[in-house]
Amino acid sequence: MGVRRVVPNIQAEDPAAAGEFYGELLGLEVVMDQGWIVTVAAPGNPSAQISVVREDAGAAVLPDVSIEVDDVDAAHAAAKRRGYEILHPLTDEPWGVRRFFVRDPTGRVLNILTHI
Repeated sequence: MGVRRVVPNIQAEDPAAAGEFYGELLGLEVVMDQGWIVTVAAPGNPSAQISVVREDAGAAVLPDVSIEVDDVDAAHAAAKRRGYEILHPLTDEPWGVRRFFVRDPTGRVLNILTHI
């Protein structure tokens, strides 16, 4: 299994305003805006991203980091095999990702995903 990108998820009440901040300060561009989450990316390096999230439309908990992998099923199987705490089950979400949430040893919530 390979990691494609790692994206910090910053929690905020107004994702759009935070997205504007990163655009004005760093020149990042909005690449996704679903209202509850805004993702900005570097124009010349689309894998350099920051997501700002108010809530999660498909889960009860907010992830701290999103990690895109090439085989989310293998990552999920590894997490279950090792007895890690799964906070959101492996799910095909309506916005085009297959994902699950797992808690790391520091208490952070990881959103492990792949695009479908």
